[in-house]
Amino acid sequence: MREFQRVAVRLHILHHAAEEEVHGAWMTEELARHGYDISPGTLYPTLHRLEADGLLTSEQRVVDGRTRRVYAATEAGKEALEVDRHTLRELAREVLGDDLPGRDETTSDSTPAEEGAADAVGGGADCQHRGSRDH
Repeated sequence: MREFQRVAVRLHILHHAAEEEVHGAWMTEELARHGYDISPGTLYPTLHRLEADGLLTSEQRVVDGRTRRVYAATEAGKEALEVDRHTLRELAREVLGDDLPGRDETTSDSTPAEEGAADAVGGGADCQHRGSRDH
């Protein structure tokens, strides 16, 4: 089960980084809102790994007199997120059934890009999930 939680954390990170720039402290708070108890010693290596894999990019900024590293999804990160969303939809449909809200009737079978989904999703950091909250 821990592996699934690591993947979920990575998906959360990619999701938010694809929408706007994020930083570690905010990401820790956001993950906590969803029930994940993740320490900075776990989160930052995950962010660095996503960056090393080419899924995130980062830069340092000075905010309120303090240096902060902000992260954004790269094009490869956004593509990996879309592949992972498709994979997650398929898994949810299989495990939870066909009557899922928002089911996309036009979802096609896997694409060649999805063959790399395991690479985009795999790996990660140790964390604990305290259960679902507002998503």
